[in-house]
Amino acid sequence: MTVLVAGGTGRLGSLVVGRLMAQGVPVRVLTRDPVRARSALAGAEVIEGDVGSAVALRAAMQGATVAVAAVHGFASPGRRAMEAVDRDGNRRLIDAARDAGTAVVLMSVVGASSSDPIELFRRKAEAEAHLASTGGGTVVRATAFLELWIDLLARTAGGSARPLVFGRGRNPINFVSVGDVAGLVAALAVDGALRGRTIEIGGPRDLTFDELALLVATRLGGSHIRHLPRTVLRIAAGTVGLLQPMARRQLLTALAMDTEDLRFPGDRSDPAFDGVPCSDPADVVARLDLAPVGGEVPVRR
Repeated sequence: MTVLVAGGTGRLGSLVVGRLMAQGVPVRVLTRDPVRARSALAGAEVIEGDVGSAVALRAAMQGATVAVAAVHGFASPGRRAMEAVDRDGNRRLIDAARDAGTAVVLMSVVGASSSDPIELFRRKAEAEAHLASTGGGTVVRATAFLELWIDLLARTAGGSARPLVFGRGRNPINFVSVGDVAGLVAALAVDGALRGRTIEIGGPRDLTFDELALLVATRLGGSHIRHLPRTVLRIAAGTVGLLQPMARRQLLTALAMDTEDLRFPGDRSDPAFDGVPCSDPADVVARLDLAPVGGEVPVRR
């Protein structure tokens, strides 16, 4: 078999590629940056292109048994990036897979809904609906990627060891390690008996942004955090955000995450989770390479 991974150089996709190749599974990566892919993913077949091109997708699908759709436009600069990638790009991939007789494993989010205030959730729901309309496939819904938010919090800390929390930071949220998700996706790509369903994966416990930020602060050598009030977030989204679409998306998402119910009960009884780790947030923070710095400053709210 050959597994095609669209988004194979991203945070999730690169881990999926690594796990598959470690099992001896031939992997093909569709990427806009073939030089980077060949350097970072030695041993994988690399095809230049992206989900914006139906021609590139048709070429990439040739001989592929399974296509993993691990793309997202959340961090892209364009105003309509998530429409272009998470909705339209996934639709093109799904259509190309249908025409080639290739099975699809589509990455989505827990809570995906056409009416959700978070745009990513709406676009993923649209991609899921298109997959269902073309005969169906496998959908993996994950909660918020833990490593992504740890990185963002560490970046806002700068050299102060005081991460900046957007909003009140008291809303319980479920975060899952991207490594755990990659383990599940790789298993689904290889084992056809596990495919054809919607499977949700989350972390072992919910925690607030305050709690996560404090874990990051401690890892950096500090013990305090800062807050950016929701009023400031709204003003920034309506001013700076008009000129910087990516910043606007992040600000609006932060506002929604400060109020929406993003808890997750968790259920690992499904056979698909056999051998898939369930990483605790504190353990993930502890093992990441976050350079500790000194300094403790009282929290500002």
